[in-house]
Amino acid sequence: MIRVLLVALFFVLALHAEANVKYSQFIDKQIQLTYEMNDANLSQEKASRLVKEQEDLYEDELYKLMSDKSYYINNLKDYSSEIFSLKKIISINRRAGNKYAVIRDEVQIKSYIIVGNMNKLIRNVLLALDSKTIRLFETKLNQLTSQNQKQLAVIVKKSDSYEELLKLNSSGSKVLTAMQNNIREFYALQEINSDMIAYLYKFEDMMYRLNKFSRYHLIKPVVFINSLDPVQAVDKLLKPLGLSVIKIVLILSLIIFIYFLRKLFYIVLEKYLINSDYLNEYAENILLRTKRSIEVLIIVININMVAYVYNNFSSVEFVSRFFNIIYTMIITYIIYIIVNTIAAHNLEKFAKDKTTVKGDLINVGIKILNFFIFTIGLIIVLYFAGVNLTALLSGLGIGGFAVAFAAKDTISNFFGTLSILFSDVFSQGDWIEIDGREGTVVEIGLRVTTIRTFDNALIAIPNGTFASKDIKNWNKRKIGRRIKMKLGVKYDSKREDINRAIVEIREMLEKHPDIATRNTKYEHIMQKRGRVAKIVSKDDLEGIKRTLLVFLDEFSDSSINILVYCFSKSVVWEEWLETKQDVMEKIMEIFERNNLEFAFPSLSIYDETKKA
Repeated sequence: MIRVLLVALFFVLALHAEANVKYSQFIDKQIQLTYEMNDANLSQEKASRLVKEQEDLYEDELYKLMSDKSYYINNLKDYSSEIFSLKKIISINRRAGNKYAVIRDEVQIKSYIIVGNMNKLIRNVLLALDSKTIRLFETKLNQLTSQNQKQLAVIVKKSDSYEELLKLNSSGSKVLTAMQNNIREFYALQEINSDMIAYLYKFEDMMYRLNKFSRYHLIKPVVFINSLDPVQAVDKLLKPLGLSVIKIVLILSLIIFIYFLRKLFYIVLEKYLINSDYLNEYAENILLRTKRSIEVLIIVININMVAYVYNNFSSVEFVSRFFNIIYTMIITYIIYIIVNTIAAHNLEKFAKDKTTVKGDLINVGIKILNFFIFTIGLIIVLYFAGVNLTALLSGLGIGGFAVAFAAKDTISNFFGTLSILFSDVFSQGDWIEIDGREGTVVEIGLRVTTIRTFDNALIAIPNGTFASKDIKNWNKRKIGRRIKMKLGVKYDSKREDINRAIVEIREMLEKHPDIATRNTKYEHIMQKRGRVAKIVSKDDLEGIKRTLLVFLDEFSDSSINILVYCFSKSVVWEEWLETKQDVMEKIMEIFERNNLEFAFPSLSIYDETKKA
């Protein structure tokens, strides 16, 4: 009784197996199309229609897969339960001697395996779409399809030839009919497997592009737009240019978005700079000077994004390197502008406040900082250009001795710069004289100091020269520019007149408002700072001269000379000349009052013959 029930149960299962197996709506439709295309009486017109219908089905299925990619990845159907059930039935039918039923179910198992492998292939392809580049995706696609073909080859190799079984007369035998249907289905699935691989390669670019849209949650609107007939017609025209309606829409949207984002960026940047404790006083100048560079940076970002969209949301190595180099150059320049804007602002502030911070030191410090900014920028550019920095830096280390020897003058000039700055020998704007060259210091650079001579020539003197030459600095004086002259009076002048003139000249100089005397007051900087300097004379350190001398000096060949030696209070050349002129005019008045005349070179000749 139990045996009869089991036979009845297995008979019901067998009848169920004989029914048409629904793999999926897509696979079932492809099987029907395959049957129709294998019809011997198929016309060329119908064949073209079937091929078009098959391609449309594959494209529609592609959109469905990409629209719900995660579902297909997480819900893989491998038909393991169906295969397990069929194996049980096969063992029963084999013991019962049902040969055709065994073949029927064995063929069905092979069909399940083929469809399961196709599902695995699709799942793995969907996972491979997340590759960083389309080249890497192509490599993985080749590996996956090759693996699928090997699996199919194993299934086909193990299969017996079923051609003879298809020739059997199946009328009146449901088992034989089901077996032949399964065999035809098995052959059709082999063709579908090959067609699927062919379409995967045909649609690989589209799949990779759609996957990028899927990542940004744009797949559904993209699929909808692509399904429109007008869009498909326009896409055919744009395809040779590497464009599509979706790409153009995205590119235009991106341009508009970045345009408005730029406005927002300026607002945020301005607010940040103004609210910053350190940068708020420089905010206006920084925004003004960096505006154009930031606009260029935003334009480059826009172009980069457009290229990224045009290339199906994937990066090309040399394009990425190019844009990274451009970004580095622009950002380096922006940092350079910010640093120099802050420095210029501080230099102006120091000049107005008359601070003790030396402007030359800040100026050279900024040049050194600029050097490091551009050096770091260059290193980053070389890195993005693909240069092996380790090898480059090692080479520089090995060749450092040779470079140092070749650049010894440059190094000497650099240390000369440091010596000038920290020894405070002269500063920008000082009137100096060195090695017979005289002029105003224009700029103290890293290598040379430029001097503007009084005949308006520009001289560049290496800074190393200042370490070995005597430097005369006319600006290192606070009070006292020397006035020295010899007043020659005639030998026939009376002694009383000369003495009286000397006294009057001395009194005139002591009372002159622009001549420095012992009574001229000056508050020493060293005292003001509250520092004690280890020096012999504070006057000599700070350049204060108050000497006043008027004396009978010598009997020269043609005159009696009076020495006048004093210092003007002002050290400015024009004011010194005015003071000197006023002193000379007053001396002329004193000579006139005292009946003195200026002597000039003369020669007296005595005739000795007349004496005889």
